[in-house]
Amino acid sequence: MDSMWWFIGAMALGIVEVFTLDLTFAMLAGGALAGGAAALLGAPLWLSIVIACLVAALLLFTLRPYLLKSLRAKGELIETNAVALIGAMARTLDEVTETRGRVKLSGEVWSARTEDDAPPIAEGIEVTVVAIRGATAIVAPEKGE
Repeated sequence: MDSMWWFIGAMALGIVEVFTLDLTFAMLAGGALAGGAAALLGAPLWLSIVIACLVAALLLFTLRPYLLKSLRAKGELIETNAVALIGAMARTLDEVTETRGRVKLSGEVWSARTEDDAPPIAEGIEVTVVAIRGATAIVAPEKGE
């Protein structure tokens, strides 16, 4: 009977995973399945909890990074938020230096900086976003500029 709750928990985590698509809840569901299997085989509750935690941690730190990397390589993972802006084109609105600057990126004005020890980029130049740090885009000029 105790194992039933583990499997219900795994199902609930699987449902949450369907809506998040981050593979985190899938790994936690795998841990819950392992805890349920241990309970089904007669393990005491404390041992089931330990097994569930160990399996979930193992899946989170080994299988999840591998799966995300392979999904990104195949182009099947749609990046969102700041990660999606890396590699995007922008236009400088004023001079961009290591300490200040602004760019027009995806229709919005962003504060921008160059990489450390990079020369300033003049106003009106097409740039590529190489990183996002907080609310600041780190940019580099286009190869032809």
